[in-house]
Amino acid sequence: MLQPLNLPPYPFKITDENGQLFLFDEIRKKEVVLTPEEWVRQHFVQYLIREKNYPRSLIRLEGGLRLHGRARRSDIVVFNNLGEKVLLVECKAPSVKINQSVFDQIARYNMVHRIALLAVTNGLQHYYCRIDHHNESFDFIEALPDYQ
Repeated sequence: MLQPLNLPPYPFKITDENGQLFLFDEIRKKEVVLTPEEWVRQHFVQYLIREKNYPRSLIRLEGGLRLHGRARRSDIVVFNNLGEKVLLVECKAPSVKINQSVFDQIARYNMVHRIALLAVTNGLQHYYCRIDHHNESFDFIEALPDYQ
């Protein structure tokens, strides 16, 4: 049974192949293994598209980045129409507590990306943060702004 999340339910296309669940990912246009983290990622993508009006075509999932010479993957990066990165999202499984190490992880990834808007979610709790790179400061915000 898939865990209900603190996000609206969406009509995902889920298939069962010999006891392994797969979900069709609209962004990557392929079937992906349905892990608890993927369940959160797919819900959050649909939330961005359907509730916050982020264009599907400007969302990239599991994009690669290099950090301290090592390959890493950003869960969700959203771009604007000019190709600039506007939102970085780190997704965790619902069983993973959102703690300082999760915030440290997204902060490390953002040293590479330098994006002004960050989100961290485990599907149950969501945290949003605006980064002022010029003044090297940040503020937590109540809600994720709609796409403009």
